[in-house]
Formats: sequence, C-alpha cells, structure tokens
Amino acid sequence: MQKRLFLILALLVFVLPFAAFAQEATPEMEMMEEVEPIELPEVDALSYDGEIIIAGSSTVFPVAEVAVEAFQSAGFPGDITLSSIGSGAGLERFCVAGETDVANASRAINDGEVEACGQLDPARTPIELYIGIDALAVAVSSANDFVTELTIDQLARIFGGEYTTWADVDASYPAEAIQLYSPGTDSGTYDFFVEEVMEEIYGDEGPARILEAPGIQFSEDDNVLVQGVEGSPYAIGYFGFAYYTENEEALTALNIEGIEPNAETAESGEYPLSRPLFMYTDAGILAAKPQVYAYLNFVLTNANEFALAVGYFPTSVENLNTAKTALLEAAVGAGLVEGM
Repeated sequence: MQKRLFLILALLVFVLPFAAFAQEATPEMEMMEEVEPIELPEVDALSYDGEIIIAGSSTVFPVAEVAVEAFQSAGFPGDITLSSIGSGAGLERFCVAGETDVANASRAINDGEVEACGQLDPARTPIELYIGIDALAVAVSSANDFVTELTIDQLARIFGGEYTTWADVDASYPAEAIQLYSPGTDSGTYDFFVEEVMEEIYGDEGPARILEAPGIQFSEDDNVLVQGVEGSPYAIGYFGFAYYTENEEALTALNIEGIEPNAETAESGEYPLSRPLFMYTDAGILAAKPQVYAYLNFVLTNANEFALAVGYFPTSVENLNTAKTALLEAAVGAGLVEGM
C-alpha cells in the first residue's frame, strides 16, 4: 500500500517514479534502456470525462487497480468500473456481451473469442496491449518447513491427484494429506497452469486430472486461495506473483525446476511459469469513448512502474513499443491523434 500511495503522489507532480524503484532494478531493466522507447502523446486526465468499464483477470487486477487510482488522482473526473472476474469471463463480457471497454487477461485471447468479437454489432477487432510480466507463484504456508522446490512433474502429479500425501512426493516429507487450492476455470491463471503443467505431463487428460483431483478447492478470488494456503502447513496453491508478495510473510514461493521466481528469471523466461499480462480494447471503442484511449495511454506510459508497484515484473521496451504502436495506430484511425 505504501508503494501505491508513493506512486500516485509522484504522478500528481508529474515525476514518474522509476528512480524510486531503483533498488529493485535488475540487469534486464538496464538492458531495456538500450532500445529507444516510443513516447506516446501526453494526455491530460482532466481533459477527459465519461465512463470506463474494465473487467477480467484477477492477476491483472492489481496492476489495473493501481493504474485506475493513479489516473483518477491525476485528475480524471469520470467513473471507472473495474471488476475482477477472470480472464475467460472478462473476454466473454468484452467479445460476447460487448459490455466492457477493456478486457484484462493473463493469457492471450483465443481464436473463438476473436471470432465472437467479430460477430458483435458493431464488430470489434481486439487490440492486444502487452502491459507486464507475471511469474506464477506456487506457494505453501510459511509454516511448511519441508518443501522448498518442486519439478513440473511433481507439481502435475500433486494437482492431478496422483500424489495425495506429501510422503508420496518425497518419502522424507510428512505422510499428511495434501490440500489443493486452484483458481477456477474462468481464470487465465488456471488456463496457463493446465497448459504448462498438467498437459505437459498428462497430455489431453490434464484438464480432467486437475478437475477431478480429490478435495481440490477452486476459487476465482485469489485472496481466497491465499487464505486457504496460509491456513495449513500441508496446503499448496498457485496464483499471480503479486498475491504472493502481498502475503510473503505468511507464504513461501517454491522454486520450480530449481529456478527461483524473480524479475530476472521472469523476464528471461528461465522461470518455467512466467507469462505475459494483457489488456484488450477495440478501435471503435476508442473512437466512441476517447477517455478509454487516455486511460490506456496512461497505462502504457507507466506500465513498468505500475507492475513494480504491485510486485510484478517490468517488461521489455520492445514489447511496450509494440503495444504503444498498436494503440497509436488505433487512435490515429479514430481521429484522436494526428497521423504518425
């Protein structure tokens, strides 16, 4: 919370606090500076008004929450609705119901969702904006004193119900039942875990294995998962890294395949459960609601600061440049900014 307040105050005096996070800088962040970043046209939050409706990923939610608070603190007078409902549900609300202006997602939009967007009236063509990097945290309670790392194989067999006690994982561990906590099926975190862990070991049987694991508890609310894992030394769960950093005194994030989740391993892709974070919008939405353009411009201008503020990791200048270019092209087409 202190980091968030500091960030917002710094924005109010128009000094973006990248230097304030210098103690968290990594070699990867220094390498990012070698590529010339694209500078978006400056937006004055006070000059825009109206409603912005945002929904989607619980993983992206902390970043969006900080961005919304900072945008409003910078003077935006309109109403912003931000809902954490999971990536799948957020993209459904964006592409099927057509009810939202921005969809937050911790996975890339799929072909079926793109097709659904195209069938709306008016049709939507999703614009993908890469806004940060998450390292999915596989966590146990800090009261757990016997496990510090797992392999992908062990992780799949735990969440696939093949290992039902910790002694099944390793004979030196207690013969206590493993308590499983997982995001729900609408979550992009769940989709990512199934693809990268369950299907890696079980193939097409991976989704059924986790859904049928004995005693597993699902929730779309990552805070519920955190509370469940904190509550027992024999529990294990997975969620976005920001939820671990907010509760790191009560949790232990496990190394996976011997790799610690951190800024360096997330940006390089060395940590096997690192993943990009996205926001989606549409050029027609920007044309009808310029305030959505202003908000997304603000997000991309400060994306790495927002990511660091909540415990996620900065992304490369190249990825941010791609997102900025996509937003600019849409804004030019909508007549919001002059041609590039």
